[in-house]
Amino acid sequence: MAMASIARRKAYFLTTNLSNSSSVDAFKFSFSLTKFSRGFATSGSEENDVVVIGGGPGGYVAAIKAAQLGLKTTCIEKRGALGGTCLNVGCIPSKALLHSSHMFHEAQHSFANHGVKFSSVEVDLPAMMAQKDKAVSTLTRGIEGLFKKNKVSYVKGYGKFISPSEVSVDTVDGGNAVVKGKNIIIATGSDVKSLPGITIDEEKIVSSTGALALKQIPKKLVVIGAGYIGLEMGSVWARLGSEVTVVEFASDIVPSMDGEVRKQFQRTLEKQKMKFMLKTKVVGVDTSGDGVKLTVEPASGGDQTTVEADVVLVSAGRSPFTAGLGLDKIGVETDKGGRILVNERFATNVSGVYAIGDVIPGPMLAHKAEEDGVACVEFIAGKHGHVDYDKVPGVVYTHPEVASVGKTEEQVKALGVEYRVGKFPFLANSRAKAIDDAEGIVKIIAEKETDKILGVHIMAPNAGELIHEAVLALTYDAASEDIARVCHAHPTMSEALKEAAMATHDKPIHI
Repeated sequence: MAMASIARRKAYFLTTNLSNSSSVDAFKFSFSLTKFSRGFATSGSEENDVVVIGGGPGGYVAAIKAAQLGLKTTCIEKRGALGGTCLNVGCIPSKALLHSSHMFHEAQHSFANHGVKFSSVEVDLPAMMAQKDKAVSTLTRGIEGLFKKNKVSYVKGYGKFISPSEVSVDTVDGGNAVVKGKNIIIATGSDVKSLPGITIDEEKIVSSTGALALKQIPKKLVVIGAGYIGLEMGSVWARLGSEVTVVEFASDIVPSMDGEVRKQFQRTLEKQKMKFMLKTKVVGVDTSGDGVKLTVEPASGGDQTTVEADVVLVSAGRSPFTAGLGLDKIGVETDKGGRILVNERFATNVSGVYAIGDVIPGPMLAHKAEEDGVACVEFIAGKHGHVDYDKVPGVVYTHPEVASVGKTEEQVKALGVEYRVGKFPFLANSRAKAIDDAEGIVKIIAEKETDKILGVHIMAPNAGELIHEAVLALTYDAASEDIARVCHAHPTMSEALKEAAMATHDKPIHI
């Protein structure tokens, strides 16, 4: 029966589904609330209902939501510019460069096929960087405007706990202030994970921050780490003319990705002239010359070889940033990885202290941090918050993009669940063919008995936009038949999702 899954949804939002996440063991810890005196300091302003330490996606969203719920709120940000890593040196500037470099690549390789011809095209790197910086500054000012609109107090400086209800802030202008709050939310995000024996100088050896601000296009770029960030930044510079080699310790790129989609994705990147050295580790670095010489060997050991580069990008992941917060002073518990342990209400073991985003277990993604922030302050305000980490989408913003939500086929197999798979290639999608950009696939995994969708994986030019129909479907426990019977506008790329759903439930029409 069409829309059969609707009947299964009646009580969905009455439950909190954090316990369903892959990080469940990290959340299910036993703790007792530590007793502290909540006396006020002799200096500082009156007590806030909520104080947020960190003005990134999780922190600023939490601050705005708290204010909207009628809570007196202050946000503390050490950078002096709101938006955190994501807006200032992460998600936003990288997407600006990904778009600009894609336009250059299209002008070089695709425009002529569409009848657009010109004698030459060149990169103006300073202008490209200026466009990126303009986008960042505009959005940062926009968040400050939202703070003013919602009456959120903003303190620029580095905050550290004096007690569970007081934060000392060394302000960016050299002063000091004490901010007091009934509830304090830690939203300090994450930092670049370093590798033993490799010193990042942001010139020859750079983090993602340095890779966003190179002053010239390197002839040879080596990327250490084949995750989301490494592949995105590698794509930027490959399009602009760099010879890019990706060195990865694991046997696959993006290990969390569905295996079938991953293989197709890697083939696509290789066609874009990116080279991969998998199951390889870096054992030595020499920066004494003009460039960088890396000594590498097989991950399991073996003969060593040398890889030369003008610039090396270290992209081996990120670590929770809690340095200097004074967590030990107030007794906040963390796990072995430095992540702050919280319960289903984002409360730590210290009364009145909460944590969200990259500093707690779960996906290290800006949009996950935003959802954490909203749910956390809803709990503080006496309402019901909700985040389900199993339904947080992930996107690699290369071209084509790769987006996914839910479980991979490998994960479903490991669970022992009987399932069906439906696939549809963009080569059979009329819109993709019309615009001559048809590389990619939609893959849907559904439980065999109930047809409930378990995972959706998309490789397509706009996969990051298409995935949200799948996120909504999984959120409401939809069946593949539900998507298959929804009318999709023609011609659109989203029809590929409908056809994949038809292939899962029954049979597709256009292949």
